[in-house]
Amino acid sequence: MVQSMMTRISGWAGALRRALSGPQVMAFVPAATLGAFWLGGEAALIATALVCPLIVGRLTHAAEDNAPPPLPRDTVTGLVHRSQFLDTLDAHLHDLDRTHRKTAYFAIELDEFAGLAEKYGPDVSEALLSCTAHRLQGVMRDREMVSRSGDFRFSVALDPVRNLDLESSIQLATRLQTAIEEPISADGNLYYVSCCVGFCLSNRAPGRGAKALHDGAVTALAEAQRTGPSTIRSYSEEVRLLQSQRLALCEDITAGLDAEQFHAWFQPQISTDTGEISGFETLARWLHPTRGLVSPGEFLPLMERNGQLDRLGQTMLNQALRALALWDQADVTVPRVGVNFTADELRNPRLVDRVEWALDRHDVTPDRLCVEILEDVVSRAPDDVTSRNIKRLAELGCTIDLDDFGTGNTSISSLRRFPVTRLKIDRSFVSNADQSVDQQRMISAILTMAERLDLQTLAEGIETPGEHAMVAQLGCGSVQGFGIARPMPFDKTVDWIREYNAQRHKTPVIGRRTG
Repeated sequence: MVQSMMTRISGWAGALRRALSGPQVMAFVPAATLGAFWLGGEAALIATALVCPLIVGRLTHAAEDNAPPPLPRDTVTGLVHRSQFLDTLDAHLHDLDRTHRKTAYFAIELDEFAGLAEKYGPDVSEALLSCTAHRLQGVMRDREMVSRSGDFRFSVALDPVRNLDLESSIQLATRLQTAIEEPISADGNLYYVSCCVGFCLSNRAPGRGAKALHDGAVTALAEAQRTGPSTIRSYSEEVRLLQSQRLALCEDITAGLDAEQFHAWFQPQISTDTGEISGFETLARWLHPTRGLVSPGEFLPLMERNGQLDRLGQTMLNQALRALALWDQADVTVPRVGVNFTADELRNPRLVDRVEWALDRHDVTPDRLCVEILEDVVSRAPDDVTSRNIKRLAELGCTIDLDDFGTGNTSISSLRRFPVTRLKIDRSFVSNADQSVDQQRMISAILTMAERLDLQTLAEGIETPGEHAMVAQLGCGSVQGFGIARPMPFDKTVDWIREYNAQRHKTPVIGRRTG
């Protein structure tokens, strides 16, 4: 009990010392001198007026001497570094249980800032970071902490309060995001940045202490970034579990590539004029040893983030060319096979050499390989390695398909700049084409443009006989989709081809030549 009383007295003394050691004490000097005058007359007034400043100055110097040294700060933003930030936050967290207060930790990262910094240079990027730091400080109160915790990541910790819930935290995250995403003027130009925000409430943290709060916010930030730019996510046990599963899946992907668990499946493409098979598209499938067939929607984003798409693409290319050789040996006619090439692959300076080597290895002529490229890749590709690779593949003799046409920002000049052979009309235009006049008009416009540019066409995502008949009547050259056949492993393709050809001779062809 005595010890507790001594601790309290020490605390009161410290508080009194702090109160008397700041400039705020000067506000009491006039009152003190006036009181001295009333009590002791003019001599007391003069003495008090002379002595009070000396006492205040002495106390102030003593407080400055005993004050801790200032924390080191980031040279660009003026904010404290993450290590000092976490140490200070740890000290604040010790009192949360006793005071029944709550806090929250916000992890904020600018979207695609590395590319922006590379494009505009260090001066602009530093100006943007500095402005972002000042905006964050402007949103927060003086007692709340803001830190630069990475190259383009910031951390914010709230001053502990009694009432803090998920809704109010989301509102604050939105305010922080809105402040950052206002246009920034630098170097005479306006720049636009966006950010993702992940936050963790102290009562939902994965453990105790500042490090646990930080880890929770970073986990939520990773979930926000996985969703897309300018996203906000809160930490929860479900988010942690999902991320743990994805991390385990990433490890399984690496092992699966080594163990050859990824296989090429094939979906047929049919000519609307003749009904003949015009080719197959190669699609990646993962046969997991315990989970079975894993959806591409699960593993492709993870492989893209981990830089593994180039290796997967090489696997798909070799399996597709091997399939062509085996179809020839089985005496079934498959004119060509399409293989998707990702942006990462197209940026590889050795891509064309790799393709040439694979064609020679499987004894396949280049005109039987269709290089499928997403529309977004073409629309964003400057005159660099990507564009040179596309042009060299066309010069080699490969055909170039523009995939998902109509969903990106490709201009007609881009179509002329690259040696595109065929447009693959996206499923979004084909859906319900037999029932929607607007869909028919959109398809007709694309087909008219393709005809004027001397480009072939293929409609993706055909699911019903009505859609098949409509796009054929409108003039689309080829079709592909579940309504014709689902993707299948290679060992089922030969039987499907023979069965399809047998049925084709018994039924009328749906196409422009049908009278």
